[in-house]
Amino acid sequence: MALGRPRFDPRNQQRGPQIRINHRIRVPEVRVIGADGEMLGVMATHEALRLAAESGLDLVEVNPKAEPPVCKVLDFGKFKYEEKKKAAEQRRKQAVVEIKELKLRPKTDDHDLDTKLRHGRRFIEAGYKVKITVRFRGREIAHPEEAQKQLDYLVHHMEDVANVEVRPSMEGKSMTLIVAPKPAIMQKVAQARAAAEKARQQAEKEGRVLPDAPSSSSLPDDDSDVDDEDDDE
Repeated sequence: MALGRPRFDPRNQQRGPQIRINHRIRVPEVRVIGADGEMLGVMATHEALRLAAESGLDLVEVNPKAEPPVCKVLDFGKFKYEEKKKAAEQRRKQAVVEIKELKLRPKTDDHDLDTKLRHGRRFIEAGYKVKITVRFRGREIAHPEEAQKQLDYLVHHMEDVANVEVRPSMEGKSMTLIVAPKPAIMQKVAQARAAAEKARQQAEKEGRVLPDAPSSSSLPDDDSDVDDEDDDE
């Protein structure tokens, strides 16, 4: 009976510590856990390999630092699949707060400013931080108070959903600040993500396919052109 299943892809050696299976386990004896979780005790490695092969399973080293190393009888292909699913779920649960940007000019009119405000609120309510940038051209930089008024206006009208994280500052020929969602907003976002993940898992069990959840690409940065006017205004 052939041992050593499944085939080993040498490219996997570059992906971190390698799990040893079957004949790659070269110590003389191991402590064995059966496929049902029962502790079978210490036995010669060749006996453990025979036991795994007779069950149509693999012998997998799960604790190489123990004395002797601990191995488990299991389906290695299924084991790797489950580990991959766990890693994917952990990544989904990580609360990574991305930053979106609103771009203004000191002479942005009231109508456009309100449009920027709506975009900013939408980003915040989706769980993103928002960087607001007012860019100066030509002689505009002599009047930073106009930019400050715009930033004050936006912050005032987002204060129910956002806190100022980085106060206004000059960066070259721009004035910027960053606002972040309030904890209550992030809690709602987390609840929505949890509900979406639960629905995804249920659909997976039922063999259905749900559309992909909205990602950062569905809420693009506010990239309105602020550079299309002459420098000498």
